[in-house]
Amino acid sequence: MTARAHHGTAALHPGLGPALQAALGGSITDAQRLGGGDINEAWAVRLTTADGPRRAFVKARRGAERDTFTVEARGLRWLAEPGVLRIPTVLAVGEDPPFLALELVETGAPTEHTAQALGRGLAALHRAAPPSFGLDHDDFIARLRQDNTPGDDWPSFYWERRLLPMLQRAEREGLCDAALRHDFDRLATRLPERCGPTEPPARLHGDLWSGNLLVDAHGAPVLIDPAVYGGHREIDLAMMRLFGGFSPRTFEAYAEAWPLAPGWEQRVPLYQLYPLLVHVNLFGRGYLDSVRAALRQVL
Repeated sequence: MTARAHHGTAALHPGLGPALQAALGGSITDAQRLGGGDINEAWAVRLTTADGPRRAFVKARRGAERDTFTVEARGLRWLAEPGVLRIPTVLAVGEDPPFLALELVETGAPTEHTAQALGRGLAALHRAAPPSFGLDHDDFIARLRQDNTPGDDWPSFYWERRLLPMLQRAEREGLCDAALRHDFDRLATRLPERCGPTEPPARLHGDLWSGNLLVDAHGAPVLIDPAVYGGHREIDLAMMRLFGGFSPRTFEAYAEAWPLAPGWEQRVPLYQLYPLLVHVNLFGRGYLDSVRAALRQVL
């Protein structure tokens, strides 16, 4: 990430400085703007507190829904519960204005063990199974609300809670034509056979592209910006393959810890359809060719 220093609260959104000071129990002495995010704005903040200096990573977005960062904080805590991968500690969260304050992770370079630690840690995270597909609350993937109404049947959940809502949103925005909708309807009838062998729900990060992975000063992987729910574990792995950025050793270490069911290679494009539809709704028609290409592979 890049950064440019600002002092006091000058770099922060109006009203954010006082809310942060109240939530974190101190006075802001420096707010350093961080770049690199497509959706939110972020800062590295220094405070003076009764217990001494303190630092925090803060993210906010003008116009965000009130619960945007509340549910992200819940997601981070949910990922942290099994204790198998490093997840930043939530320091404070607010709804008016919406913001999230986390421990500031001091980043470093990957070591020879980083990729293996990520693969084995992700397998252990997935094994920490929730009771059903979905979650006890809805959340967001980027700035789009994600329906997590629980269900016991994965093919139905994947269609009704993931593919169909994003497809309908694209239709409302004029991004999806009748031919594409027809192909998705064909897929819906075939999902029970396309989704692979029955597996228990996995504890998913939900938006695991390389930009949501940090490496700390000791070379340990750190997961950020989740869109959590209980789902098929191949969802996370397919997302990791969509835009690249992960070492082959990560996938090897995952398979050593928890081998995938036969036919997983053929299911990769199936499970990339959801993030691709998300990208259509976030960024427009430029991702439609990728959606069509993935559909051709699974129909």
